[in-house]
Amino acid sequence: MTSSHTVYTVHTQMFVISQTDSRPMYMQIMEQIKQRIVVGDWAAGQAIPSIRQLAADIGVSVITVKRAYLELEREGVIVTRQGKGCFVASDSAVGERIREQELAQHLEQAVRSAAMMGLSPKNLEKRIRAVYERVTDAEKETV
Repeated sequence: MTSSHTVYTVHTQMFVISQTDSRPMYMQIMEQIKQRIVVGDWAAGQAIPSIRQLAADIGVSVITVKRAYLELEREGVIVTRQGKGCFVASDSAVGERIREQELAQHLEQAVRSAAMMGLSPKNLEKRIRAVYERVTDAEKETV
């Protein structure tokens, strides 16, 4: 890794905070927490590191982690129980919800790009179908 990335280990999980990433650190933290949930590293209802602990572990300010946690709580990804700490939302579909949100963001970006290029909705749909077929065909070949 270059010096523009800092790798931290948190409870045997790695967090990578990049100084060259245009996104604020709190967003990088949010993304990595969501990724832990999506891949099943952190299960629904599981305790996550306290704000202070995560801040100390990854070498950022408590304010940065607090902002990430507040945003994640607002999104329904985590919950805070007074006096007990922070937990992955007990909603069993939290990982699926995160994947749905990510898909929606990617689709919105694709539509914005297509609109800037002057593509018609039909042409965009055709391109999406072609990519879908290429990707799913490639995955079938690797199985």
